[in-house]
Order: sequence, then structure tokens, then C-alpha cells
Amino acid sequence: MREVPVLIVGGGPVGLGLASDLGWRGIECMLVEQGDGTIYHPRANTVNSRTMEFCRRWGIAEAVRNAGAPPDFPPTIIYTTGLQGFEVARIERPTHGGAKPLPSTPERSQRCNQLFFNPILREHASSLASVTVRHRCRFERFRETGDGVVATVRDLAADTTEEIGARYLVAACGGASAVPKTLGVRWEGTPVLSYHLNVFLRIKELWTHTKLGKAAFYMFVDPELRHPSLIELDGNELWRLGLNLGLEPVPAEKVDIAGIVRRLIGPGIQYEVISALPWTCRSVVADRWQRGPVVLAGDAVHQHSPAGGFGMNTGMGDAVDLGWKLAAMVEGWGGADLLASYAPERKPVAHRNVDEATRNVERFPEGAEFSGISAATAEGERLRRKLGAEIVREKTKQYVSDGIALGYRYDPSPIVWPDGTPAPKDGPGFYQPTSRPGSRAPHAFLSDGRSTLDLFGKGFVLLRFGGADARPLAAAAASRGVPLTEIAIDDPDIAALYERRLVLVRPDGHVAWRADRAPDDAAAIIDGTRGAAPVPQAARAA
Repeated sequence: MREVPVLIVGGGPVGLGLASDLGWRGIECMLVEQGDGTIYHPRANTVNSRTMEFCRRWGIAEAVRNAGAPPDFPPTIIYTTGLQGFEVARIERPTHGGAKPLPSTPERSQRCNQLFFNPILREHASSLASVTVRHRCRFERFRETGDGVVATVRDLAADTTEEIGARYLVAACGGASAVPKTLGVRWEGTPVLSYHLNVFLRIKELWTHTKLGKAAFYMFVDPELRHPSLIELDGNELWRLGLNLGLEPVPAEKVDIAGIVRRLIGPGIQYEVISALPWTCRSVVADRWQRGPVVLAGDAVHQHSPAGGFGMNTGMGDAVDLGWKLAAMVEGWGGADLLASYAPERKPVAHRNVDEATRNVERFPEGAEFSGISAATAEGERLRRKLGAEIVREKTKQYVSDGIALGYRYDPSPIVWPDGTPAPKDGPGFYQPTSRPGSRAPHAFLSDGRSTLDLFGKGFVLLRFGGADARPLAAAAASRGVPLTEIAIDDPDIAALYERRLVLVRPDGHVAWRADRAPDDAAAIIDGTRGAAPVPQAARAA
């Protein structure tokens, strides 16, 4: 029986992201995926700035920027009555696409559909010496043992079964898989918001057939069709048409795709239907994320509306939170309760993002007063102006969501030392950099051109400003075998951004502790952040 420290089930972006993070840390892992790795239908489109920061860490950010839509393809959102009709609203996204850094991050959000993103992750993970990626290998079941799990998998090409022993099993294979069911997961939220059909289309240079010009999204103001969407995938000929079928499932063959395409795009325009995929829009978060050595991630614990592009990116956050904690356990410096901090950290983020995605669905202005919006009349023009203003006001936060990408915090974490400071303003469209414990450590460029984010990842980093004495913390970390690097920064602007003279940053780039001087009990700080001892309640209440 082959044995590996970590067995990952599911070869989507979350499973591949976890394999990439573990492999980057030199941790042996195996990923099993029943498919052959080919992406036949487009799903997630947005790789947000936080996920791009992870890609930067793994060395694949440039590849992601160069895949999918060309850098000069506009990320514009256009609301319209039809490609041969009237423009209702236009939302620009100046912080999306391209390589120019932003004040808050060195990595902009990119439009890179899973058609292109998955192969990049797969190639990268497969290239790492400590990672084994097995396609056409179906996970069937597992049993827990005293020191991990034994999983049964089937090699579909050879039609043989084998057992794999693993210290940890991570299921990133969706909520319908056997693992969440075995753990007895119950879903909190709304299991069905609506039923949908995504149609994968090929239309060459579509923008030449409309006066609206190029756009990443054409969102159709069509109440009868429940406001379909047409989303650009490669900046050339690939598009995804999204249809809301309502509260009852409808077989794909009963949907008049040809009639809908003529209605939305216009008659006489040549197109090809590549595939059609029904799916269910949900708003749910799992009640259980872990049992012993078995952990769930991605769609296995949260399923969202795609409005806002939060789903895959939330799952990538799961993967990176898990990556350093699993590495710490395998390497031996993680405390007994370190892995148990995963759900308390990630579950509130999932609820936050799922709730916001659901609100995005509900934010579309409706009403009988807009029934004449397609008319080429003065009244039609008035309605378009009125609805357009409402759309820009209500929907911009769906497409410009730096707060969702960068502003999530691990406030309730049992391994973060709160310092009693108030939480910064929070919102989907607003991000305030802060070193408040639990927050993502802020980005700033160092004198050598690196970002502060480039300092984080392999172990803990203790940033020192103003000559603060870090020796007690360094000694405590060394005595516990915790990898810690001290970095002195002599830049008053970065010191002001980081707010304290000593800031302890975790391997995932979130702040674990901060103060202006070394603590009286440095060992307690290190033990708390590695899950070996509880953070005292007095500190948590501060």
C-alpha cells in the first residue's frame, strides 16, 4: 500500500491549488481525479487579486495574465436590451486586467476562465517533485485509522483498485461527493435559488455585429428571459451564454437556444453551440468542515451564485489556509489544535461571500415600470436612463469587489492574538489595508522592488520597524522548531502602514500578532499561533 502525507480528492482549481501550495513547500502529496483533466465547459472566469497573489507566490502569475482574454480586451460590463438594441448602463473596471500594480496589491484581478486556468495549475502542480497528479483515478471510499485514513481508489484505465494510506485526506471534489456525505455534512442556507443553463458558444468577432463595442460581459435587460448574460472567454470567439430557467429544472433539449440567441444577439449572425450544461444556483455553507484527519474545501463546503465571481476564489483561500497548516503538521512543528483552526477561520469567510453573492442576485432592479425599456421612444429613453442609474448604483459592487478579495479577516480565529483595536470598515467594494491581527498583511514596495507580500510564505516572518528587539520571539520559535525569519524594514512609510514596531505574519500572509515591543511571554505567542496552546480568553476579549 502506497502511503503519502496528504491525499487530495478532486482536480479542479481548489485541489490543484492545494497541491501547488503543498508542493511549493516541499510536502509530499497525491491528487486523484476521475476525469482526464480536460475542461470541456467554461465555469469560473475571474481570478481575483488575492488568488493572483497566490499565483505570484507559486511563480505562475505571468502565465495566468497571458492566458484567457488579451490584456487589451476591455473588462467593461454593458447592460443592454440586446446587441442590436439600446445600451442601458456601462460599468468600467479600471483595476482589472493588465500588469500595472495597484496601491493595495501588486497583482490585478484577471479574466482567465477555467478553460485556461486549470491547465496552468495542472502543469505547475505536476512539475513539482513532491506532487503526484493522477487522472482517470476515481476515489471510491475511505476509512479512518488511528493515524490517518486508508482510501480506496480505482484506476479507470486499468480497471484496478488499490488502497492509499494518508495522514490527511482533503476533499475538494464538490458537495455531492462521497466524502461530505460520509462526514454527515448538512447544508446551511438555500439549497436552490434557481435552475440555469450555460451554453458554450463560438462566435467570431461578435463585437463587429453590434454598435455597443467590445465588452467582457453583455448583461441583457430582459425580464421575460430573467436577464441572461453573455460572457467573453478568450477575447476572440468563445462566449458563455447564461440562462436562468427559474425555479423548476428544464431539460437542455427543451430550451430554444436558437431562438434566444436570435433574440439577444440578432438574426443572421453565425454561431456554433459547443456544449450546454445545466446547473443549480445555491446559497449554502456546510455545517461541518473537518472530522479528524479528513478535511473539506471548495464546493464541498460552500456553493454560491456566480454573481461576483467569488466561488473559485473563496475555494483558493481555503487551499492556502490549509496548505501551511498541513505542512506544519507533516513537518512536526504544528500544535495539536492547529488544523482545527481551519473551519473557524474559513467558515465565516464563506458565509460572508455566499451572502454577498446572493445579494448580488437580488440587486437587479425589477418592476413593471420598465416594461417599455426597449422602445425607441422618448419614454423608452427615460426608462433606460432611470434603470441605468439604478444598475450602476446597485451592481457596481458586484464587479468591483476589492473588499471581498483582500478584506476578509480571521477575527474569530483561535490562533490569532487580537490586540483590542476596532475592525476597519468592511464592504465588498472597499478595502482598507491594516496590520490588525487576522488581516492580510498589507502590500508595499520595498527599496529593492519586491512587494512586502513576496516576503511571506515559507514560514513565519517577523517584521521589525524602528530597531525593535525581536530576540525573545525568535528564540521561542527556534525552541519549538517553528520556521521564522526576522526582517528589518527601514522605511517610515511602510512602518506607518504596518502600524506597530513588531508584526508577526503567518505563512499564509495573515497577521498573527503585533505590538510595539517584545512580549513578556514570547513562548506563549509562538505556541498560540502554531496551535499548541490556546490564546488566552483575556486576549480574545481585549
